[in-house]
Amino acid sequence: MASGKRSNDSPKEIRNKRASHDYFIEDKFKAGVVLRGTEVKSIRQGRAQISDAFVRFNPSGEAVLFNANIEEYSFGNVQNHEIKRARKLLLHKNELKKLRAAIEMDGLTVLPLRMFFSHGLVKVEVAICRGKKLFDKREALKKRTELREAERDLARFRR
Repeated sequence: MASGKRSNDSPKEIRNKRASHDYFIEDKFKAGVVLRGTEVKSIRQGRAQISDAFVRFNPSGEAVLFNANIEEYSFGNVQNHEIKRARKLLLHKNELKKLRAAIEMDGLTVLPLRMFFSHGLVKVEVAICRGKKLFDKREALKKRTELREAERDLARFRR
């Protein structure tokens, strides 16, 4: 007899780890995503990647997520989805205006930071980002190593 407990081995979220390294993150928005059933099942298994993904606007003014790699569901037969298809994002009108203005006027980029489940629905956190220069990346790396060393010294002191 099976116990009523579910296994919680699915990932909580899928992150874009390169975004914070390559870009300054300025503003964040949560958006819904229009997905097919096999895509949701594949995301639950943790078989998705958004490190190469970006957001653009189609001619009708809708935000679309491009290059998000959601692998095929292993048990999906003819109903399986395309791996890198364009997926529509669901945002409020004022959020769409902010994103469009950032892309067109300021020359910024809109990237997905993470993909997560909220009350059984897949959501994507998108952010308006400004690209970092090489010296900015080096500076961030120095700060990170200094923080790590300071924490190590503090932990040694506490012993």
